[in-house]
Amino acid sequence: MEEIGMDPSAANPGPLDPSVLYDQEKHVSSAVWDGQERGALRCHEHTSKLSEWRLTPKQIELVETAGFGYLREIPAISLDNPLISALVERWRRETNTFHFTVGEMTVTLQDVAFLLGLAIDGMPVIGITYTTCGTVCERYLGRAPDSTYASGGMVKLSWLKEFFSQCPKDASIEEIERHTRAYLLYLVGSTIFSTTTGNKVPVMYLPLFEKFENAGRYAWGAAALAFLYRALGNASVRSQSTICGCLTLLQCWSYFHLNIGRPKLNRDPIHDHFPFVLRWKGKQIGPTTNRDVVFYRKALDSLEPCDVEWLPYKYMDGLVIPEEIRNSLVLGRSKTMLICFDKAERHLPNRVLRQFSMLQPIPEGVPQWVRKSRGVDGGVDLSGKMESELNEWANRALHIVEGDDDADENEYMGWYFRITRKIVGRPVSLSSEFQRTIGGVREILYLAETFPLKGLLPEQFASISRIMSIAQECLRDQVGGTVVVSPIVGNELGKRTRGKERVRRKGTGKRKRSNDPMEGHGGSEDESQYCGIVVEVDQLHSYHTNNEVNHLRLCDTAIEGETALLLDTPNKIDDIQFHDGNDGIDASQFCDASNEADNSNILNAIGESDLQTAKTMEEVIPQSFELPDATDGTNNSEIHNETNKPDYSKACNATNGINDLQTPVGTHVNETQTCDATDRVSRSQPSDFAVHSDQQMCCSIKRGHIVMYFLEAAKDELASAFYSMQG
Repeated sequence: MEEIGMDPSAANPGPLDPSVLYDQEKHVSSAVWDGQERGALRCHEHTSKLSEWRLTPKQIELVETAGFGYLREIPAISLDNPLISALVERWRRETNTFHFTVGEMTVTLQDVAFLLGLAIDGMPVIGITYTTCGTVCERYLGRAPDSTYASGGMVKLSWLKEFFSQCPKDASIEEIERHTRAYLLYLVGSTIFSTTTGNKVPVMYLPLFEKFENAGRYAWGAAALAFLYRALGNASVRSQSTICGCLTLLQCWSYFHLNIGRPKLNRDPIHDHFPFVLRWKGKQIGPTTNRDVVFYRKALDSLEPCDVEWLPYKYMDGLVIPEEIRNSLVLGRSKTMLICFDKAERHLPNRVLRQFSMLQPIPEGVPQWVRKSRGVDGGVDLSGKMESELNEWANRALHIVEGDDDADENEYMGWYFRITRKIVGRPVSLSSEFQRTIGGVREILYLAETFPLKGLLPEQFASISRIMSIAQECLRDQVGGTVVVSPIVGNELGKRTRGKERVRRKGTGKRKRSNDPMEGHGGSEDESQYCGIVVEVDQLHSYHTNNEVNHLRLCDTAIEGETALLLDTPNKIDDIQFHDGNDGIDASQFCDASNEADNSNILNAIGESDLQTAKTMEEVIPQSFELPDATDGTNNSEIHNETNKPDYSKACNATNGINDLQTPVGTHVNETQTCDATDRVSRSQPSDFAVHSDQQMCCSIKRGHIVMYFLEAAKDELASAFYSMQG
């Protein structure tokens, strides 16, 4: 239900059509919408000590021959982790593009050529994998690292720097070549192929540096982009907290294309230098200390066309661009497969034609493909395992995308807004949304209390009484009741409370890891921190039956202070356990409907919210509960209440006499038996929970959305009674 006067994207940020962004539920933007902040990503790029290498003129010559002369000149640029994290929230691995409010954009092969000066044409970067370092290092470097410097097929960057950062002046040509190979391995391992390990680089690149002339024939720029695409895709998964790859490329691409977070230079460059990353070399002016992920997220959510530079290199001095780079720029529009050993990623310039000064039509669909993990065994030549990808790269010159002068960009934007995630952050704060929901409940209670009762049928009178009772139950904290439903607003959205983010879950053991976070990844810690009882509500429509109990399944997540009853669902639907957060409980109580009007009460049930803002990873609705103690025989609903344990949170569910409030729920349950939470606690080991305040607020909002559905049903009930009275 969309709220009146609110931007539709505030209720449903998209995608309305999931045919393109089919992995939305795994994406970090879903977690952010649910109030789960992961903070800024840890950015792994290790360029700070590159300047400590002392290269001889002969080494520099060999580095240039191998194709890394321009990459060597790029200085260490301070990374803006919050900016990079906000960009990742907009990255979609289904299309390998950023989904901004102005349309899709991406880092293209042309950007790599301009910004890094790496070759985007040539042989694919692929070869043999290794699971040990000794043999390959001995062959190409003349020595092997001991066990403290190597693990698997990776060697520590510190080992390379310690033994090869300074070549002896009287070194032989063989010794010079070995020191140069070590430098090249360190260079790619700290820049374009940096890994999340933080300090290691795979030795599988070393054989490609055996002959420096041959190394210069590889498409290192295409490999760097494939590696970055894969890193962005992995980091966009809600369970991830790190990112690797060439983040200098990503950040400087943003500086050139987006007027967000762009630092002001101390002075405008007198003339351009190549590669164009050097524009951002040196001291910069601009406050960045108070800019967090939320700041950049809001900026990207409100991005305007005037904030975008579609053609940032148009006025750059073309004379500084090397001829070999200039001659290969046409491949920047090649729709092809990018390859870096086992990483194969699609390059789709047809989705970002405005970056090539062309009109953007509706692009063709992207076939779903599984990113496989290959080469786990040593000595595997990946060329035989990636034939289709290699063939696509070999035919790259045949797939240069062209523009369409008749393209209708208005039609494109209409299509785009249906398939994209329009915003990442909530435009209305959780506390404001909660207060608006409370206001709606107050309004319906006022309407029910002032409704004229003269001429009503008995069942209509009973319905209005039930509406009043339910509304009063929802507002008990507002009218002086004992239960306080409090959205804790001490920490604003976007701030994390250190030390209170982990939930100990019984019987789950260690979380399984996967090579590809999108393929069978386990739930993250943040994902497990949903608190409160979530309800499945598809529709609430009014209808009448005689003397028959229907179950209005509402979620009443009462939270007081920092304690609440929490739902722990390890992996089983039929074995639900409620754990009492007993760390500092002040006898917070769930719904005790002892003062009901017309014997009307709220049935607290368990379910899964169908709303966009209340989705969880685990389904928690069993078809029936069978419990030992029944309070009455109404429609086989059995409630087990335990009220004699003052040290525990209590849940009392009264279900007497709900006769005519006919509000069927999405998944209809005819024989639902609900169990009191404290009885479950007595039969299980209690767990300690530290609940993040923003997530507590989010639970209240989930409850609020369900209450809003109830409001609509109640209005229908009142209207029906009014029309019957008029008739």
